[in-house]
Amino acid sequence: MMRIAPAALFALALGGSGASFAQHSPDPRVADLVQSGALRTGLGIGSLTTATRNPATGEVKGPALELGRALAGRIGIQFVSVEYPRPGAVIDGLRANAWDISILIVDPVRAEQVDFSHPFMQTDLTYLVDGGSTIQGVADADHPGIRIAVARGDTSDLYLTRVLKRAELVRTDSIAAAVELLRTGGVNAVALNRPSLIAQSATLPGSRVLSDGFADIYSAMAVPKGHDGRLAYINEFIEEAKASGLVNRMIETLALQGVRAAPPESLSK
Repeated sequence: MMRIAPAALFALALGGSGASFAQHSPDPRVADLVQSGALRTGLGIGSLTTATRNPATGEVKGPALELGRALAGRIGIQFVSVEYPRPGAVIDGLRANAWDISILIVDPVRAEQVDFSHPFMQTDLTYLVDGGSTIQGVADADHPGIRIAVARGDTSDLYLTRVLKRAELVRTDSIAAAVELLRTGGVNAVALNRPSLIAQSATLPGSRVLSDGFADIYSAMAVPKGHDGRLAYINEFIEEAKASGLVNRMIETLALQGVRAAPPESLSK
């Protein structure tokens, strides 16, 4: 009973019942996790679509933490967080077999290294600029002399590396460092998901988030390659979480702006 307490508390905090996530007998698709007794969840710190840390209290919160806890509760095992300094760094943990599941933005480069579940949440990528910037829309950013900060390996880095033709990407070791470059005038824009940029804009007086975006993105659970059974189990969990309203309640509780639940998908795909 002690092992499922975190997920049960989370379900209650969201105003729902944890009954739909109760696992009464071991499922062979997650037998290896049941045997280990823990669900190691990779947390990429810094983005509201994954997890963030309160600098004053040290508290970590976000979709990766909450859905990881709920999944651990469904299986009936302990939740264990494995933290990384940015979402893109989670992929580095694959080499050391450091985590069992993570939450990441779906991207074809990452899909070569992990398998993604059905998406549970969607938003877009856009830019944060200072108040006096001539960049009014995303099309204005891809010009000579424009410097765009991205966290190394983040979804915005992966995507813009493929599509930018004239602007320069400036890669940093964290999202906070990318925002600091905008603050000090070292770059013209920061590229990131919309909810994270809305939050960052509040810390930069006069800054603004562009109204349009340059890519629609989807959050999903990621599992290392070669775990088809685990992936099928997680797909069921994700569809239950969407259908039960768990994802919508999570978005509301975490106050994620510019985010909505992904539509349901057929488990037969």
